[in-house]
Amino acid sequence: MDPELPRPAGLSVRVKLTLSYAGFLLIAGVALFAVGFLLLRFVPDANIQDLGGLFVPNRSDLMEVFVRYAWWALIALLLFGLVGGWILAGFVLRPLGRITDVARRARDGSLGARIRLPGRRDELTDLADAFDALLDRVQHTIDEERRFAANASHELRTPHTIVRTLVEVAQADPAGRDVDRLLTRIGETNDRAIATTEALLSLARAGRGDALERERLDLAPIAAGAVTDAASDAEAADVRVDTDLSPAPVIGHPTLLARLAGNLVHNAVIHNHRGGRVRVTTTDLPGGASLEVVNTGAVIDSATAATLTEPFVRGAGRTRGPDAAQGSGLGLALVAAIVRAHHGTLEVTARGEGGLHVRVTLPR
Repeated sequence: MDPELPRPAGLSVRVKLTLSYAGFLLIAGVALFAVGFLLLRFVPDANIQDLGGLFVPNRSDLMEVFVRYAWWALIALLLFGLVGGWILAGFVLRPLGRITDVARRARDGSLGARIRLPGRRDELTDLADAFDALLDRVQHTIDEERRFAANASHELRTPHTIVRTLVEVAQADPAGRDVDRLLTRIGETNDRAIATTEALLSLARAGRGDALERERLDLAPIAAGAVTDAASDAEAADVRVDTDLSPAPVIGHPTLLARLAGNLVHNAVIHNHRGGRVRVTTTDLPGGASLEVVNTGAVIDSATAATLTEPFVRGAGRTRGPDAAQGSGLGLALVAAIVRAHHGTLEVTARGEGGLHVRVTLPR
């Protein structure tokens, strides 16, 4: 049947159940009356007089009375079955109205409603619980897709902004521009945009349950590359970056893990104060490895630190400054998504003296 065409009208489930109840009750009555007819066969058909002169009915007399009242009894059973069946069907089907109402609201875009059918477990409560679980999954998926779209726009905007800046600087100084160097920088930035796009597509596939393409990696050189990339920002902000990079083998997606380390180090540098410090550590663990990034900075309370992995959430001292490099509060959100895609754990802890302690643990 074409789903776009309206279904033709038919009997409701309540009417069908009512007719079923009445029909079964009528059949049961007919069966009982058939048994009565069979029993009447054992009554003699001749006139019977007892010694006292009292009249004793024969088979024909009893059959006449039995048939007369049997019809009235069948009619009463039919009416009782229809009325009782209608009431009983309404009571049994009442939860379906609640389920249908929530389903219509979900169809119209309201995914926050839930059935939450009370009572002991039966077929209807199983259906309601399964539908509530489905709505939870759909809402979670939609939220994940929205966060992914925000992360994608955030990550892809950076290389585009760099290219635009390079072109504007070159246009403003035609005589002093170095075309070869300009083309090299644009090419490198374009390669970065392509790698980021591929990583985000891989992350989207992981969010849909598809397996990531993984390979054996070492977190130490990945973290070292992130420190090197952030060196210019650290120098400009007068932030000292210390490293303790021990071999830390894991199995994961190279581009995504590079993005993870880059975001952590970049955030630790830009959300710091002048003269601050950042410490990056990789450690080999039984069955996995960890990457820790500790930075100084403004004091953040524990409740705020627990929400920093949500998109656009910033703590004290994390308001966006006039510099575009300050970002839009999506770095840790993408880190959390990458950690989930690798079945790892992410711990974000506020330091009492200021700054954050971020620890990522990935399975081997």
